[in-house]
Amino acid sequence: MENPFRLFPVQYSMRTGLIYPHFEFGSDPIAIRDYAQAAENIGYAHIGADDHIIGPSPSRPGYTGWVTNQTTIMEPFVLFAFMAAATTRLEFSTCVLLLPQRQTVLVAKQTAALDHLCGGRLRLGIGNGWNEFEYTALGENFHNRGRRIEEQVALLRQLWTQPLVDFQSRYHTIPALGINPRSLQQPIPIWFGGQSDPVIERMARLGDGWMPLFRSPEEARPTIDRLTERLAAAGRSLDNFGMEARIPYSTGPGQSPDPNEWQRLLRGWQAAGATHASLITTNCGLNGPSAHLQAMTHFAQEIGLK
Repeated sequence: MENPFRLFPVQYSMRTGLIYPHFEFGSDPIAIRDYAQAAENIGYAHIGADDHIIGPSPSRPGYTGWVTNQTTIMEPFVLFAFMAAATTRLEFSTCVLLLPQRQTVLVAKQTAALDHLCGGRLRLGIGNGWNEFEYTALGENFHNRGRRIEEQVALLRQLWTQPLVDFQSRYHTIPALGINPRSLQQPIPIWFGGQSDPVIERMARLGDGWMPLFRSPEEARPTIDRLTERLAAAGRSLDNFGMEARIPYSTGPGQSPDPNEWQRLLRGWQAAGATHASLITTNCGLNGPSAHLQAMTHFAQEIGLK
């Protein structure tokens, strides 16, 4: 199908999008609809969303994670289906879906259906996660998640593209079964989050792109070099591999946004090989939907997106 996206902004070849500010935005469906439509009207190319399903009390002894039972996080597939009905061009990406804590066949079915509902505008970012509590609550093994994710990637691609799949492995048994509808994209692109050596090696063999968490291209440089080496070892090239940079709106609560720093980061990430950039407005002292809408409008104006 014809690619529905143009390149944003004019002076950059990267697709510029947003990370949905789950825990600072709330759950008002009208505000969520307005956010997606505003992003599209302004000219953003994509919206990314995190994935956390369940969390403990923040006062639980020994727990140091940021996700608790008080953290508002919308389920990403449901969120994107809702946004897809209110938009026509926005791409949607999980950043990242914690794939090993979910059933692979169910993810294949959900993503294939969502890919149809949004007209092929889905990108599946995946990762292993860090919260053992979530794995326990979902009945999955936290300690073999790295081994299982490789099987999951292979199985997803088969289920998306083949009418019947006969898949026998250590963690999956699929005796000549299939899903319908299969995905609109053949297959849906799979990007990896994370930046440890095992993740770099795995994504070089199996991934279509990378979603690092580095705050600057300078910080990312050694890992980009490792990825380049691993891609070459797999007979691949960074030139044909996606990379999504994250651009913080400010350095933290009480800190003023710096458009010059945005431009510096965008130029640096593009030179480093990034194909996508995403604005992050969380943890910047913004309060409620209107503040996040103002921030994404300001950023777009300053970089030439609007």
